[in-house]
Amino acid sequence: MKRRNFLRVMGGAAGAVALQTPAMFSADFVEQSKPEAMPQRELGRTGMKLSVIGFPGLALNQKQYTQEQCNEGVKQAFAAGVNYFDTAPAYGTCEERMGIALQGLDRKKLFVGCKTKMRDAAGAKTELERSLQRLKTDYFDLYQIHHLRRPEEVQQVLGPGGAMETIVKAREEGRVKAIGFSAHTTKAALAALRGFKFDSVMFPITYVEFFLRDFGREVMELANEKGASIIAMKYMCKGAWLDPKEKSRQWWYRTMEEAREVNLAVRWSLSQKGVVTGIAPSFLDLFTKSVRAGYQYQPITAEETAELRTSAKACKSLFEAQEREVALHGVHGEEEFMHAYYNYPGHECSTQEVRT
Repeated sequence: MKRRNFLRVMGGAAGAVALQTPAMFSADFVEQSKPEAMPQRELGRTGMKLSVIGFPGLALNQKQYTQEQCNEGVKQAFAAGVNYFDTAPAYGTCEERMGIALQGLDRKKLFVGCKTKMRDAAGAKTELERSLQRLKTDYFDLYQIHHLRRPEEVQQVLGPGGAMETIVKAREEGRVKAIGFSAHTTKAALAALRGFKFDSVMFPITYVEFFLRDFGREVMELANEKGASIIAMKYMCKGAWLDPKEKSRQWWYRTMEEAREVNLAVRWSLSQKGVVTGIAPSFLDLFTKSVRAGYQYQPITAEETAELRTSAKACKSLFEAQEREVALHGVHGEEEFMHAYYNYPGHECSTQEVRT
């Protein structure tokens, strides 16, 4: 979107206040950003282009938003140059709400991604067909296996009778264009990348986890080796809450809030090799801040990276416990257990701690 068109759209968005719909992009946003166009990147081998900022469909499940507000939020995002819309059946009512909100937009200009948590072929088929109906579309630009945690899940998905049978067939039928997965643990992500030629991997790519524990490095390296594009999730995650009493949002992790820290966090993630886009936390105000960062994108500098490395030291890992649980799953015997525990990346502990 060129700046003159963007200004016109944003002027119209200001009138949304009178209709009690969320005017996400204000004149102040335009003045600060001075956008020319929302950057787009290709999803690897597919050739399809999507905006470097994706719309978090889960935000539409927030109870404070009416369907009318969801409609306006989606349309404002599209007018601002966002073409990637992410959703999943696990996100409550967001599929239905997004399906309604996307009506009237040019489907050929949209990049719609959906997911399935089903690990078997029959279950995946049921979810795929239901999601297509709810999103009111004939195809998905990207369809993903959702929330892989353990290698055993990957085996189930890829094995005989697994969800991939349904998804590959759907691609052959033209109902799915690209195939990907999302994962929250290194072991699951690496197993998936080694087991199938995925077009994309959605994984937490956040400077906090990266500088605290190198979390994400192995996944990015293997994804680049395999030619799978990376979709950064949790890129505005500031780690686990340090004190539950200080929660500023009812959310399961701390989020970047200030404009500068959002800008740096988003730019750091988008500067990593192979990352094509990212998904903001599921709040429309935070999504708006990430859009500003997308317009202002420039590769992160060495000085800014050093600043983020220092900032990460004051944070607490969100994913360490989950990583450890999966790393130690299936380990038997005290000697084997202690070896695995001691060699858990970035972890230092005493023998007493291991035993407790």
